[in-house]
Amino acid sequence: MATSQTPSWREGMSSDNIKGLVLALSSSFFIGASFIVKKKGLKKAGASGVRAGVGGYSYLYEPLWWVGMITMIVGEIANFAAYAFAPALLVTPLGALSIIISAVLAHIILRERLHIFGILGCVLCVVGSTTIVLHAPQEREIESVTEVWQMAMEPAFLLYAASVMTTVFILIFHFIPQYGQTHIMVYIGVCSLVGSLSVMSVKAIGIALKLTLSGMNQLIYPQTWIFTLVVITCVLTQMNYLNKIDYPKHLWNLTVLPKKC
Repeated sequence: MATSQTPSWREGMSSDNIKGLVLALSSSFFIGASFIVKKKGLKKAGASGVRAGVGGYSYLYEPLWWVGMITMIVGEIANFAAYAFAPALLVTPLGALSIIISAVLAHIILRERLHIFGILGCVLCVVGSTTIVLHAPQEREIESVTEVWQMAMEPAFLLYAASVMTTVFILIFHFIPQYGQTHIMVYIGVCSLVGSLSVMSVKAIGIALKLTLSGMNQLIYPQTWIFTLVVITCVLTQMNYLNKIDYPKHLWNLTVLPKKC
């Protein structure tokens, strides 16, 4: 009598999904490590110049900050490539693993301790990411970047994008001048909201490059360059406001607390 065997998670995932998974995990490691290096660079630059939190840009002359930035760029390239192979539903949540890596490295390198709620948050990140990986859907075949553009032009997404942009402008022009120096969530809110808009554009560019390398040139479509412009704008905005977080005054991370003196 034949017995049925339950397929493993690997057998249930396509080869492209597995490639995307590996790239996303690599991305989380590099990005998580980059936050530690950049923090050390920002603190070193702030000790000899105007802190980024009060509008200074002395960190641009700090080599250690650039090492962290290069590490982050490597991670973002891996993340960018992951979107070309796996669905955004699989890649995006795995970015939460960078928080765990940052927390662990902060504990080891910066001698910062995790609060009990930070530990709980790390556990929830692992559970959530594992659940999503095990149940990641197969990605639909897309034959042109214009298909992604059509999805981006749907009323629901346009309404979401307009809501996000309105909220970002309110945070930048109203809340940051008043509360930026005392409330870290203002800067995190801007970075998170802008980052949510970049997901579809990064996915579109990844697909465009993948199709172009396979012989179907997508660089001839203006939509490809519009998506590229959106990504560049989002990345520059995130970099600017992320570096404005005043580490001596703020909790550096939602999961890491300063070490007691």
